Amino acid sequence: MEPRELTEELEEMSLSPHAMRSRDSRGRERPEPLCPVRTCYQRDRDRIIHSKAFRRLKHKTQVFVIPEGDHFRTRLTHTLEVSQIARTIARALRLNEDLTEAVALGHDLGHTPFGHGGEEALREVLAEVDPPRTFDHNVQSLRVVDILERGEGLNLTWEVRDGILNHTGDLEPGTLEGKAVKISDRIAYINHDIDDALRGGILQEEDLPRDCIQVLGSRHSERIDTMVRDVISSSRGRDSISMSASVGEATRRLREYLFRTVYVGSAAKREEDKAKRLLKRLYWYYRDNPGLLPEESDSDLDNAVTDYVAGMTDRFAVAQYQRHFLPGSWRLEE
Repeated sequence: MEPRELTEELEEMSLSPHAMRSRDSRGRERPEPLCPVRTCYQRDRDRIIHSKAFRRLKHKTQVFVIPEGDHFRTRLTHTLEVSQIARTIARALRLNEDLTEAVALGHDLGHTPFGHGGEEALREVLAEVDPPRTFDHNVQSLRVVDILERGEGLNLTWEVRDGILNHTGDLEPGTLEGKAVKISDRIAYINHDIDDALRGGILQEEDLPRDCIQVLGSRHSERIDTMVRDVISSSRGRDSISMSASVGEATRRLREYLFRTVYVGSAAKREEDKAKRLLKRLYWYYRDNPGLLPEESDSDLDNAVTDYVAGMTDRFAVAQYQRHFLPGSWRLEE
């Protein structure tokens, strides 16, 4: 028996009836021979980790735009925290950890530079270009794995692609593993954004809403532990992933508090308007100069420009702005 087949047998014996088995995957858009060692979801995880889009996440903003400290989260560390939380939930509920991890690692591959401010910038400029067009990072993440990476996409399984597309907003993933990632994404960013805001002096411990803290805990680790354990106890044996009413309400109110105090108008977002103007100007520049786009770009100009700008890291976007719009030093050509 091949190692992959042994793993699939173990899945049959150990996973919850509600879990997704590798053997039951809807498969890939382009059929491939099975790997003798890895299941289909393990292969998807590995493809995501080895992708260029995944490596670029280390230089993309989470909340603080180009922070000077070394300990603020980036889009990559956020992704790793989501993966850790989601795997803990999946393991406790006897879900497919490999599928869960693949979705978690891929869920933000299409995120713009400068965080959600960059996403808003592209959404606004596309509304000027062609009002039916819009930009959402989850849709762009799916575009990255379907088309952009390697010039032909990663050819991931349906379940991983579904989890990536539906990890945010009102959309609902089709597997419990995808739903575990969706709730883990919220658990991760609520808690690490509080931690970063405290580190950056945007918030003080005593500022956090007391009623939420009494339910969730006074320390970073306590709040994560409370939320994760509550998800596990509320979801065990059920065909859904959820929190209890009390913890869910405290989590919702804590998230609303972050929007009021950190995500909108705080010192953490001080440079965001500049970042948005930078991305919009780059968008128009490349639209007017399509010859500067990568050779493998989409034949649709606005898709090509969107893909290029969205794929930039913070520092690459700044470097391109300096190159195209700021004067450089002059020297005599010899």
